[in-house]
Amino acid sequence: MTQKNLEQLLQEVGNPVDLLRNSKIGAYVYPVVPTEFTNWRDEQRAWRESCILFDQTHHMVDIFIEGPDAIKLVSDTAINSFADFPVNRAKQYVPCSYDGHVIGDGILFHLAQNKLVFVGRAPSANWIEYHATTGGYDVSITKDDRSPGNPKGNAVTRINYRYQIQGPNAKPLIEKLNGGPFPDIKFFHMDTINIAGRRISALRHGMAGEPGLEIWGPYAEREEIREAIIEAGEEFGLHQVGNRAYATNTLESGWIPSPLPAVYTGEKMKAYREWLPAAGYEGTGSLGGSLYSDNIEDYYVTPFEMGYGSFIKYDHDFIGREALQQMDPAAQRKKVTFEWNSDDVIRGFSSLFEPGEPYKYFDLPLSNYASASYDRVMNGDKLAGLSMFSGYSYNERSMLSLGMVDADIELGTELTLVWGEENGGSGKTTVERHKQNEIRAMVSPVPYSKSARESYADSWRNK
Repeated sequence: MTQKNLEQLLQEVGNPVDLLRNSKIGAYVYPVVPTEFTNWRDEQRAWRESCILFDQTHHMVDIFIEGPDAIKLVSDTAINSFADFPVNRAKQYVPCSYDGHVIGDGILFHLAQNKLVFVGRAPSANWIEYHATTGGYDVSITKDDRSPGNPKGNAVTRINYRYQIQGPNAKPLIEKLNGGPFPDIKFFHMDTINIAGRRISALRHGMAGEPGLEIWGPYAEREEIREAIIEAGEEFGLHQVGNRAYATNTLESGWIPSPLPAVYTGEKMKAYREWLPAAGYEGTGSLGGSLYSDNIEDYYVTPFEMGYGSFIKYDHDFIGREALQQMDPAAQRKKVTFEWNSDDVIRGFSSLFEPGEPYKYFDLPLSNYASASYDRVMNGDKLAGLSMFSGYSYNERSMLSLGMVDADIELGTELTLVWGEENGGSGKTTVERHKQNEIRAMVSPVPYSKSARESYADSWRNK
């Protein structure tokens, strides 16, 4: 029998860990955008040294929420407070399960009175859509799903294009495009600028740790706007960034993109699992790394561990509130960057040129090989933390990963990160037969980039 929903699928497979560990879907794909425009090393350098154009049009879900209960819907389902969320403001949206574990996150844009758009990955978008359609809210929903990883020759369309212009030269480039100085937009505030004779919506952002704007408009205008940016950007050293380098910017700026959504257990979550399709993200996504537990809840994370503790506001009722109130923030793991020992990384690459079974391969510059990654970080023989997003920074000349460590572990502590899976590897298509590699990893600040730490002062990223 073909399973129609996630609950049916889980009942059939028994253990969701085995299902996700052996998923054939592979790593998370950043679709449509070319792999590289020049080369990923120069594209990484450009967001630190000149300026870049990110094309974010295709890899995220957009959920448009319109109606009198739009703010109430997101307030009821997020740890954040929406008591002060005026039009032309953006906010990171973080939903939790009833037990206080993270489902995902993303960005909410307050476009107009009673009109929002959520932009982010599927787990949070699904959570919003479920409650909007089943919770009795006076809202309408328009879902613009992410572009397919393999469009099979079919045309790809979205409602909006979405670009980011960032880097040290972003401001003069934007001034040139705008025909003069543009509004002094505060962080996560919105305004408009001029490009190619059109009035373009803009959000002050800083995804790569450098100043810049995120801009968007009708999809039909995407090439016109892109060409204007590229032409104007030539004198400022503008680089377009391909999908190979794009996701690695977070290694320097400190956002963990893809925790496992905490939806697979709990009686209160059963109705949601019955609503989710078996063939959706939650039923087909992959789980990878050296952490192996037959208890799926060992892969759940709390907002505190993800660096979102400062987001939690108890000025409103929300799903997961009671569970979070019972947690001791001081006892929670804390988010950090792991700086990998270069000699140990080189040992991994060297094994590719030696007889016998090699260590697990490091893909460059992004090394994740599953939708959600969980590698053990050990302090002696004790599990001291988790590494959850890994890759190489050409700017830092280092392999880095983002993750979390126990509350009592200090910056500068050297731990051991176990790279690779147990028993030669799982059945994922991205996993070759290999042995595990023990890599020394220094607990380092988050954000790792000095420029990101300074530009994100008083931000969630460094709390």
